[in-house]
Order: sequence, then structure tokens, then C-alpha cells
Amino acid sequence: MKNFVQPGNTITLTAPYAVTSGDGLLVGSIFGLASGTAALGEPVETALTGVFDITKIGSQAWTAGARIYWDDTNKRTTNVATSNTLIGVATEAVAGGAGDTTGRVRLNGAF
Repeated sequence: MKNFVQPGNTITLTAPYAVTSGDGLLVGSIFGLASGTAALGEPVETALTGVFDITKIGSQAWTAGARIYWDDTNKRTTNVATSNTLIGVATEAVAGGAGDTTGRVRLNGAF
């Protein structure tokens, strides 16, 4: 097609805060994971779809298939919807111990 731009699995966004590779970032309604390092206001390639291990709140247990949200204030994932942005679903159960701070998430790429 003459109007095709790119596949859309990754896009270049302006970093809303300093990020390093693997960090989550929220730009408006677009959530993704930084593919590299960028300072505030710099362009950064951002993955919008796929399955990733992402920092989560340690005190939360997740079940496979649970909706997962981005807490932009604390820059981590959560299963709490209030004041957070839906980003995908958990693909594995995760325990809720203090040391369980990583969860596997399939990003929905819907926004």
C-alpha cells in the first residue's frame, strides 16, 4: 500500500522520563517497553507487543490471564485497575512474596 508506514510492533516515542532498556513508558495512552536508553525528551524505540518480564509490585500474587496495569507513578506493573492503565495480561502465575518483583506479561498493544 502506498500509505503503509511500518508494522507497528515497535515505534519511536519521545521518552516522557529517563528510561533504560526494558523500562516501561507511558506516552498518552501508548504503553511500551524501551528498547534502549533515552533521557527525558529523547526519542526511544519502544516495543508495543510481545511477552516480557516486567517489574511488578512484590506483594501481589498474579494468576495466569489476570489483567495487568501500568502504575506510571511508581513505574511498575500491578493487578490494580484504579488510577492505572491496562497494558496486557499475565501469562504465568506469580507468587505474592516481597521478593516476587517480576511478572511475565503479554502486552496488548491496543493503544
